[in-house]
Amino acid sequence: MPEPVLRLEKLRKSFGALLVTDDLTLDVMPRELHAVIGPNGAGKTTLINQISGLIAPDSGSILFHGHDIIGMPVDARARLGLARSFQVSSVLPGFSALENVALAVQSRSGSSLRLFGRAAEEAGLNEPAMAALGDVGLAERAQVPAGELAHGEKRALELAIALAMRPKILLLDEPMAGTGREETARLIAVLRRLKGRFSVVLVEHDMTAVFALADRISVLLYGRILASGTAAAVRADARVVAAYLGEEME
Repeated sequence: MPEPVLRLEKLRKSFGALLVTDDLTLDVMPRELHAVIGPNGAGKTTLINQISGLIAPDSGSILFHGHDIIGMPVDARARLGLARSFQVSSVLPGFSALENVALAVQSRSGSSLRLFGRAAEEAGLNEPAMAALGDVGLAERAQVPAGELAHGEKRALELAIALAMRPKILLLDEPMAGTGREETARLIAVLRRLKGRFSVVLVEHDMTAVFALADRISVLLYGRILASGTAAAVRADARVVAAYLGEEME
C-alpha cells in the first residue's frame, strides 16, 4: 500500500481558550482528492493554514512525504511542492492573467527577472505560464488584466498560479466561494481534468462540487474528524447528516 503524501498526527491548535484543532489525525494519499467539509467555525481554514505554514500548531506532526515540516516557512514548503489557494481572491489586478502566472513560475524557478519586470515577455516563464492557463481554460484570456476578469475567472487564475508551482499537493480553500452556478460548473470541470495529476485537499461548502469531485471526504466538527470515507459513506452517516449535511442538502 502506498504511503500518504501528507499525514497529520495529533495536530492541536488553540487561540487562547478556543480549541480549534483537537488532536486531529488525517492522511492524504497519492493523487487523491480529499475533501474537508464542516460547518462554519469547524476549523477548516485553520487546518489549511497549519499545513501551508501560515500558522504553527501547538503540538503534533505534519508529515510531507514522511518528513515533518513543522517549523518550515511557507516559501520552503512551497518549494517542496505544497501549493494553495485562498478564500479571498489574491491575484494582482493590474497585471495580465499571463503575468500573474509568469510571476509564479519566476518564484519557483529562481529567475533573476525582477518582480515588476515584464514577466510574460521572458520565454522561460511565458511558456509554462501559458500551459497553466490552458489547463484552467484561460488561454484566450491571457492578456486580460486580472482585475477585469469575472469572479469565476479569477478563481481559475488562482488555480493556474498554483499549478505554476508544480505542486505535489494542492490545498484549495473554498475555490467556489462567491461563484454562480455556471462558474461553479466550470470550476468543477477544471478540477475534474486536474484530478490524478497530484494530491488535492479541498475545503469547500458547495456539496455539489464536493460530491462530484472527492475520492474521500473528512467531516470536521469542533476541530475533530467526525467521520471520513467515500461520498456515499459520508452521506449515509447519521451523525454527519445531523451535524452538517441535513442543513446543507436542503
